[in-house]
Amino acid sequence: MPACGDCPYQICVSGASKGTTVAHAHRLAEAAGRRIAEVGHTLITGATVGLPDYAAKGAKDVGGVSIGFSPATTRREHVNTYQLPTKYYDSIVCTGFDYTGRDLLLVRSADAVVMIGGRIGTLQEFAVAFEEKTPIGVVTGSGGVTDAVKAVLKAARRSRHTVLYDDDPARLVDRLVAILNDRYGV
Repeated sequence: MPACGDCPYQICVSGASKGTTVAHAHRLAEAAGRRIAEVGHTLITGATVGLPDYAAKGAKDVGGVSIGFSPATTRREHVNTYQLPTKYYDSIVCTGFDYTGRDLLLVRSADAVVMIGGRIGTLQEFAVAFEEKTPIGVVTGSGGVTDAVKAVLKAARRSRHTVLYDDDPARLVDRLVAILNDRYGV
């Protein structure tokens, strides 16, 4: 049972759909999805292949709830045109906003974001979460844009205490949940 009673948090796992970080960090993504489900919260992702799909698999492996936000307009377009997965999702929200618009809706629907590996889409999701003051957990050592987050914040002359860094995705999820519990007085 989630700490917030009947209302589980929606925790987004953001990461690369393809590229070297997928092979390198897929176990980290599964571990993050698994931990989100184990502590009774809902995993949300961009309903794509790669690290988000591994996170969804992790959540489903322990009986968790996984919701995907698709760039497609319909389920048919999600599967046939975008060629995106459905296997590990309890529900697919077809945004009809392509990738850029989907990313905005996904992150604005999240109570917290976990970044693993990633490329430009993950960086975009980070920027939205940062501006929205959404707690962000960066899985260090997962490659991709996560390796550049500190440098990006330094170059932008921005910092915030709710950007957390940890090499253990389960511990990072627990730390994010603690921030949310504090924020919502749970």
